[in-house]
Amino acid sequence: MAGIGFELRHMLRKNTLTSVLQAYAYAGVIGSGPWVFSIIGILLVGVFSVGVIAPPLLVTQFQTSVTYLVAFSLILTGPAQLAFTRFISDRLFLKQDSAVLPNLHGLLLVIVALAAMLGGITLFTLLPEESSLYRILMLAGFTLMCMVWTMAVLLSGLKQYQAITALFSFCYALIVALSLPLRHWGLEGLLLSFICGHALLVAGMWSLILKSFPLPERWISFDFSKRSMIFPSLLAIGLLYNMAIWMDKIMFWYFLPTSQPIIGGLRASLIYDIPVFLSYLSIIPGMAVFLVRIETDFVEYYDKFFNAVREGGSLEFIESMRNEMVYSIQTGLSEIAKIQTIAVLVTFVAGPSVLELLGISQLYLPLLHVQVVGTGLQVGVMAVLNIFFYLNERRIILMLCTLMLVLNIAFTAVSLALGAAFYGYGFTLAMLVTLCVGLVCLTRSMDRLEYRTFMLQ
Repeated sequence: MAGIGFELRHMLRKNTLTSVLQAYAYAGVIGSGPWVFSIIGILLVGVFSVGVIAPPLLVTQFQTSVTYLVAFSLILTGPAQLAFTRFISDRLFLKQDSAVLPNLHGLLLVIVALAAMLGGITLFTLLPEESSLYRILMLAGFTLMCMVWTMAVLLSGLKQYQAITALFSFCYALIVALSLPLRHWGLEGLLLSFICGHALLVAGMWSLILKSFPLPERWISFDFSKRSMIFPSLLAIGLLYNMAIWMDKIMFWYFLPTSQPIIGGLRASLIYDIPVFLSYLSIIPGMAVFLVRIETDFVEYYDKFFNAVREGGSLEFIESMRNEMVYSIQTGLSEIAKIQTIAVLVTFVAGPSVLELLGISQLYLPLLHVQVVGTGLQVGVMAVLNIFFYLNERRIILMLCTLMLVLNIAFTAVSLALGAAFYGYGFTLAMLVTLCVGLVCLTRSMDRLEYRTFMLQ
């Protein structure tokens, strides 16, 4: 999200209540807009289709199918996202803008080939008895989702936040609109609406990127795959982070007492999935505070600190900027904690009414409470990881992502063994321990910042 701070600072510079509200609203939409539109869009498709599609199981099959597409497309493209963003950043820094489009096309070619191969093998293994049309649509949807995540990261690096959010909102609105006439064709009709929306999303993203760079002499290049251009730590971080976020969900899907077969080899955990979806809507305020505080106050002093280092500033000024960086981190994390605490309390109070409004059993309420706390802690983890990315502490980030994955697997396994009363605590405890370890590492890094800056060069 580096770069969004410029726009946020411009809004906050007006120093009025309206400008502050505008900045936080903008940050909330930019930070969480795409996946919020995704969740709401898929839920609306299900709501509009219930009662029209018979049997109702087909709606559940559609939502489960899409969830698998999202989860495994993120995991597959995770390694490429950070590494390719770093490659593009280096090319732009070196004024090699003409290298962006050919390498994007080369990466998309690799991603599409991997998605087609791995997706085809998996779908024909897990869904041997399903219709050929369903499997073809699933494979098309998986390939499109992989392309979406790859280009969304590049557009974020180009500061095209508003365009990404507008594209996601329009395309998911289109998915909902298309699902109304296509729902009469059952599961395949709903999947077709999903694919049409994402095909348009891919086309819109590609056109935005095409307008941002000069037309190249050659359209496909694989320079990003050269050994000197690859950062193995970034590849590992992208994979481990996405696996860590999804592993507890996957374990609940395939633990027999908590899951149900939905379609072919695809399973879902209705007792776990619904609270998870709802809990992620509660972190919008935390994401807004995270972006406003970390991407404005911290980045401002971060720039001043390293500019002073490069330009020969006084030691007193350098130390004062380091202290301001520490203070801005403390303030930002404190505000994130406060706003997420409020979100948790609101969820505790409004949770029963929300579940009743959605026609969901009140039995889901305890798990919703636990998940809201866990997702709130995840915002804190994301903030800490973001700071470490600024400090170029890739080893620490890799360690934290590995820790988060291992703890999520271990704690979730224990919670599954202990029974229903402990469901959800695995993910929450994993986020809590990872956040605590991250804060300890962050404190040590900031205490040694001047030493690392000057003495390790």
